[in-house]
Amino acid sequence: MSNFMMRLIRPSGKQAKWLTLILLTLIVGLGSTGHFDIVKAYLDAEQFTYKIGEYQVSLYGLLRAILVLILIFWSTAIFTDIIESRVNSLKKVKKANKILITKLLNIGLYVLAGLVSLDIIGIDLTTLTVFSGALGIGLGFGLQKIASNFISGLILTFERSVEVDDMIELSDGIVGHIRKASARYTLIETLDGKEILVPNEDLITSRVVNWTFTNKRGRVEIPIGVSYKSDIDKAEALILECATAHPRCIKDPEPRCYLRNFGDSSVDFILHFWVDDITAGRWQPQSEVMHAIWNAFKEHNIEIPFPQRDVHIFQEQA
Repeated sequence: MSNFMMRLIRPSGKQAKWLTLILLTLIVGLGSTGHFDIVKAYLDAEQFTYKIGEYQVSLYGLLRAILVLILIFWSTAIFTDIIESRVNSLKKVKKANKILITKLLNIGLYVLAGLVSLDIIGIDLTTLTVFSGALGIGLGFGLQKIASNFISGLILTFERSVEVDDMIELSDGIVGHIRKASARYTLIETLDGKEILVPNEDLITSRVVNWTFTNKRGRVEIPIGVSYKSDIDKAEALILECATAHPRCIKDPEPRCYLRNFGDSSVDFILHFWVDDITAGRWQPQSEVMHAIWNAFKEHNIEIPFPQRDVHIFQEQA
């Protein structure tokens, strides 16, 4: 029910156009056929009039107030939709700034619509100050999280620390791309297709790794073991050659291969190379470079060892 009421008060721009057209057509139709005065007189009758304090409220007055509210909010939705489409068409404005502008305009327009509606209905706006204390208490308790997420969303938009299409890693290890930033939450699509709604407050108060904050470059790391019998200088050269030959490997910084350890059964190298766009994935270039290294090692008789143990059996002399 609450969902329906929210959709009725704040429809999309396209829905608001049709709803407004239908409502205005109905009102004009009643007026042109002479039925409007009949309906008004009926709803203004004494049996449909109630006294609330010092005010006399008729059913007609109540319905008129509701219709005025609805029309103002629908008109605001249409106007907001037009502004959003204009803002989104600006090519020189960054996506984060577009989101910020539309958010602030939405807030401002709906607050203004609410105040205008109250004024048209005849409610004295100065009486709203009575509710300021209660509103403060409400924000302090029931609405604390909602207000916190809303303010956090504005901070994120202003700071531009995380933006739509950024690749981020949350404190619990979840990695994904930001697909939507709303007033209450941020939608993250993980690498396996899950969609996670993260409260904006969590992105402010927790540690977040942004893989694409200043650029989209990313480092790929591959550990490689070589047999003690093999030519390790040749092995290192082949490793670097395979990385450099990959189309996604960038030249600056150039690939690096380090001898890291003399293990139990292998001489251990580690390869570092960088790709130009980490959002396109690391596993594919990592897999392709590993395949290339495997084939190069086979061609040059360089062995990749596996753990093995020599077992010596001693027999006691009788």
